[in-house]
Amino acid sequence: MQRHYGLDWLRIGAFAILILYHIGMVFVPWGFHAKLGAEQWVTVPMMLSNPWRLSLLFLVSGYASRALFVRHPGPWPFVRNRTARLLIPLAFGMAVIVPPQPWVELVTQHGWSGGFLAFWTGDYFAFRRIDGIALPTWNHLWFVAYLWVYTLAFTAVLAITPGGVRAAAQRAFERLFGGVGALILPMAWLMLVSGVLFPGARETHEMVGDWVAHATYFPMFALGYAMAGSERMLATFARWWKVTALAALLAFLTVATIQIVFAGYRVTPRPFGTIFSLARGVQGWMTIAALIGVAETYWNCDHRWRPMLTEAVFPFYIIHQTIIVVVAYWLLLAGLPLTLDFVILVAATVAGCWAFYLGGRRVSWLRPLIGLRLHRPRADIPDPRPAIV
Repeated sequence: MQRHYGLDWLRIGAFAILILYHIGMVFVPWGFHAKLGAEQWVTVPMMLSNPWRLSLLFLVSGYASRALFVRHPGPWPFVRNRTARLLIPLAFGMAVIVPPQPWVELVTQHGWSGGFLAFWTGDYFAFRRIDGIALPTWNHLWFVAYLWVYTLAFTAVLAITPGGVRAAAQRAFERLFGGVGALILPMAWLMLVSGVLFPGARETHEMVGDWVAHATYFPMFALGYAMAGSERMLATFARWWKVTALAALLAFLTVATIQIVFAGYRVTPRPFGTIFSLARGVQGWMTIAALIGVAETYWNCDHRWRPMLTEAVFPFYIIHQTIIVVVAYWLLLAGLPLTLDFVILVAATVAGCWAFYLGGRRVSWLRPLIGLRLHRPRADIPDPRPAIV
């Protein structure tokens, strides 16, 4: 399999949006670990990426998993590789990177009076709940845990499935998703999950019992794996990207309108709540289809910045939310205007992420802890392997 640079760029962009989204969480009425405001209007631009950003990341991860899988001599070497690349940074993140987040939340929202060092060395590793917060926790690193579980489950299925059956399944996938089915079927599934199976449900990110997340993201991961073997599916996205982009825009306008009109309601009244959920399903998949179509048509080309940005994505992801929460805590004490808070948060997060990546990649024993390969590839030898979180 050749590397798809367009999907690399999509992954880089999706993580950049994710970081900006988490900065936005500091300013909206929704719950978060640190709050500087509760501006209702901020929820509207947040809804622009909310229905699709994580689904896209799981889809791209599934695509990259297939490219990595075929390069390993068997399923279990692949699992060992994925386990090391995912669980080592997850464990490091939970033990070292994440702890300031629940501490800030306890101090600012639950009246916790203890210092951070005492909290980190004692209460954080107590394996209990404090004011409803389960400790220790993975917080934003839930994505890594879910991705590892999905990879393990999918690889187990592949390992016990004969090659002929896998080939037949790929041919069946090609018939279903090689044309307009690629546009309609995933959208119908997301509408079913959002509007019928789990209307109004929220993801818990606690793995066990998080059915709305699993029903959304595991099919996206599996779909990405199958998409890696279907040129027709990619061609469909490229052909119809303008139509899907328009459909995504119309769906977002529906979501935004309902969000604005019923902003003060605890529960959106029927039938608007159902319309809202169904429109999110449409927006989610149509946006993904449009983005992949654009990536296939215009972005499937390399650039001298791509290797570094592709490598930097995972370290950025690991550290970004802790920077956001800690800086927001300091800003809360400073009492600055919200606009200035936002500017400082963006600048501090970007600078902190780059410092974490550029510093960590130079220290060999730190590299696996922050999601990088143990040995740096030689600059004069291009890396043929696909990017994956």
